[in-house]
Amino acid sequence: MIKQTDRHIMEESTIVQKFLDYLKFERRFSEHTAKCYGADLKQFGEFLKCAPRQGVHHAEPIEMRHHEGEPEHGVAVATQVRVEVDLLLLSVQTDSVRAYLAYLNEKEYSKATIARKLATLRSFYKFLVKRNHITSNPVVTIRTPKQEKKLPRFLEYEEVKRLLSTPPMNTWLGARDRAILETLYSTGIRVSELVALNMDDIDFLGEVVHVRGKGKKERIAPIGSSALQVIQHYMEYRNKRAQNNGNFDSRVLFVNKHGQRLSTRSVRRKMDKYLKIAGLDPAISPHTLRHSFATHMLNSGADLRSVQELLGHQSLSTTQVYTHLTTDRLKEVYDNAHPRNNGHEEH
Repeated sequence: MIKQTDRHIMEESTIVQKFLDYLKFERRFSEHTAKCYGADLKQFGEFLKCAPRQGVHHAEPIEMRHHEGEPEHGVAVATQVRVEVDLLLLSVQTDSVRAYLAYLNEKEYSKATIARKLATLRSFYKFLVKRNHITSNPVVTIRTPKQEKKLPRFLEYEEVKRLLSTPPMNTWLGARDRAILETLYSTGIRVSELVALNMDDIDFLGEVVHVRGKGKKERIAPIGSSALQVIQHYMEYRNKRAQNNGNFDSRVLFVNKHGQRLSTRSVRRKMDKYLKIAGLDPAISPHTLRHSFATHMLNSGADLRSVQELLGHQSLSTTQVYTHLTTDRLKEVYDNAHPRNNGHEEH
């Protein structure tokens, strides 16, 4: 049975639904990530139905059989549509994938988006080969288009200090928001990981946080003593409010005004508010604090492998982008310290 949350994506393909179930239940991908894969594959299916089908060989039509008592027209049509989409997806050849990429390029999709959609197809057809639905992967010979590396934005130390000092500490909401910002910067955890924190995830004695990351993988993140002091201050406010609220979720660390778990969207809204007060770039996001944490760690001499573990990155290459930030920063510092004199270097 197709879950209601997936129905709008998967109403036309049973083979893709199997793939999404594989991502969620075997690979432990989040619901949101699986939906993104599903949306990409639905778009590809629509392209195959509407665009000229170059290089696609069609299988023989499958005869539809119905049992006594089974609804006739509606089920038959829906089943036929699913069969048609499945046949198109299963009979795809490399030329069809290239035509799809050309179509995306004509529609002026960004290189990053095209690369992501190609990665979806690569994973999907790898799955189909693995499960013996097809004999060869039509995407295997297609190279990912080169794209410009966009370095993540990070804040300077003084900018971080200004942002963190903005929330007032004499109100419960201010104390909570200060604790949120301090935790994000001190640990480098994702916003989704922050809002998932429970009270017993904070180890004040060991000065660590128990984090539940992507793919339900858990890790331990060190947290600074100053951040722990701010969290402790917030907890005093939080516990007083919990006494007067029968619906208060006692497990959750960061709660909203109703005593329930905060959403990632709420954290973004709070940060927008404090960025404006601090006079900082409104384009900065909560994730910028994660980038700042990683960059400042490397600037302070931490090795790349340690930062990878702290951030919860599966691949070291994901973490290596921060080395570009630190290298560029070192060059900038050097150039400022050694200005050239009229284009001539002093010897």
